[in-house]
Amino acid sequence: MVSTQATLPVMEAFYTLQGEGFHQGRAAYFIRLGGCDVGCVWCDVKESWDATKHPQKTIEEIVDEAQSTINNQQTTKHQNLCVITGGEPLMHDLFELTQQLHKANFETNIETSGAHSLSGNWDWICLSPKKFKAPLPETVPLANELKVVIYNRSDFRWAEEYAAQTSPHCKLYLQPEWDKASEVTPLIIDYIKQNPKWELSLQIHKYINVP
Repeated sequence: MVSTQATLPVMEAFYTLQGEGFHQGRAAYFIRLGGCDVGCVWCDVKESWDATKHPQKTIEEIVDEAQSTINNQQTTKHQNLCVITGGEPLMHDLFELTQQLHKANFETNIETSGAHSLSGNWDWICLSPKKFKAPLPETVPLANELKVVIYNRSDFRWAEEYAAQTSPHCKLYLQPEWDKASEVTPLIIDYIKQNPKWELSLQIHKYINVP
């Protein structure tokens, strides 16, 4: 792991709508942590890879900023969704962060490749496995949601390999890689029609131009 519980490298944090997967369309506070060793060639946040380029913040600072942002924008009290993403967030120990987020009445959701050991107490685990660095076998059955990015035809077979390792209640999503969406989305649609256990995930935040 590249950091301890005391501080975490925060690339950015923002309040928006979740654009992908099971929670698509929900208001969500995102915390994007720096650091990633997975190295997806099509990654759209490569600036997150080097953790040293992002400021270290204490857990208290991170949670206080989340609460302050939510309180300034909402008109009613509500349990809010907080999505921890990256980079690869599991390069860090996330137990203390999730504990404090729960105390602040946040619902915790992680987006991870699963390439590092799971840490933290999560209400929802979105596993998005990558060929560049495979997920740890013990993490796959813990996923609430399997979201596989489809870049070419061979990715369907690869997606099925991981779907077979998930729990019976795991939601299964296929998502087109953004730059190849026009090419692969029709393939995904046909595949889902033939294999209806899968659902389509689209990056709607890119269509409606929000973070």
